[in-house]
Amino acid sequence: MSEERETRLFMISPRSMLTPDQLVRMVHAFGEEAIVKETCYGCLVEGPRSKVLEIRDKVREDHPNEVFTKCRAYPCSDPRRCRAQHGTRPGFAQLEEEWALLARIQRGLEAVDKGAKPSPREERKKLSVNEFKRICEVQE
Repeated sequence: MSEERETRLFMISPRSMLTPDQLVRMVHAFGEEAIVKETCYGCLVEGPRSKVLEIRDKVREDHPNEVFTKCRAYPCSDPRRCRAQHGTRPGFAQLEEEWALLARIQRGLEAVDKGAKPSPREERKKLSVNEFKRICEVQE
């Protein structure tokens, strides 16, 4: 990607009631300068960097804790990554793992918005070898 163009991945949290189709329609309503491609987890948005960042900000206004975004290294429909052109998907396992964590992140952000404070962490003591052996033997 050049500094003038950007492709950004928009991923919807599993806890959100927003669908990829609704997200794509929303992004299309923001203007015609960006290319939008619906995916199973949200959408890809490609266009002039300033327009893509403007779209990102508008989506965050409407769905602040439900839609997460990051830059993508390849443009939309890049033959090296596009399945329609038999490209590879080496990062899909990582995306799947990130998607699974979004529900927790969303819950945490919502709690912070409500003014929740994190509880202090309990100090953990080192476990002796004998205690570890005892625990293992009980589990058998």
